[in-house]
Formats: sequence, structure tokens, C-alpha cells
Amino acid sequence: MNIRTASMQDIEEISAIENECFPPEQACTREQFKQRLTYYPEHFWLLEKDGEIISFVDGFCTDEETLTDEMYEKAELHNESGKIQMIFGVNTLPAYRKKGYASLLIRYIIEQSQKQGRKAIILTCKEEKIPFYEHLGFENQGLSSSVHGDVQWYQMIRRL
Repeated sequence: MNIRTASMQDIEEISAIENECFPPEQACTREQFKQRLTYYPEHFWLLEKDGEIISFVDGFCTDEETLTDEMYEKAELHNESGKIQMIFGVNTLPAYRKKGYASLLIRYIIEQSQKQGRKAIILTCKEEKIPFYEHLGFENQGLSSSVHGDVQWYQMIRRL
């Protein structure tokens, strides 16, 4: 197992994984990933097994306490000194799900965020994923204002 940050050389593999994990209306585009890797590569974590990327998580830092749809689209809103680590996507290849890999990666991000002096981690998820995030110490803050991909999302927070 290896956790590392992403680079532009990973973009094709990242895009392919995203398209396996999310339907087109919810998936991040290759161009959006390019922007994210330009603005915050140090907040784009990959989990590799035997040299293959099997899971990744990304998101930027901000002082805002609500994850908005605009944040998905505008990587330039990243503020390295922001006290909140946002998570825009948790992706694990289907063959590796329910084996603890996403939990391992999120725990790593919690640890890194604490070391960086962040106050919290915020993400949005679908209703069925709430228990998964709760077991990692996230609290459900209720329905999000996000309508990304025409889906109902819940905002979750992990205070650090």
C-alpha cells in the first residue's frame, strides 16, 4: 500500500476511475481534474496497491464552512492557509470497495489535516453513505444546498 499526492501524469488514470465511480452528470471532467491538479496537487491523494491507483480523494482548503457547487467548478478558490479541508470526491475502484481502502485514505487525510493545523474536514455525500462517514468521526449537518448532478447531498463535518 502506498499513499502519495497526484501529478499531471496521473490524470488519465484518475479520470478513468472517476468515470467508473460516478455517472456522467456527477463525474468530474478531465479538464476539471487538470485545474485541480494545477491549484492544489498537495491536496489530491492517491492510494496505490501494487503500483495501481485503486482509490483517490481530493479537495481544496478554504475558510468557508459550507461546501458549495461553485467550489467543484473553481479550483482557483483554493486557499492554502484556509482552516477547512474540503473533500470533493472519494473514489475507489469497484473491485476494491468494502475492503477498508477508502477508510485508510480518509484516516490519512484526517492525520495530514491535523498536522497542517486545519480545524475541520467537510464533504457532501448521498444519504446511503452517511453511516460510512459517521464511523470515521464525521457528523451529519443535514441536507446540503448542493444540487451537483441533480442529486440530494448531505453535508458532513469532521472536527479536528
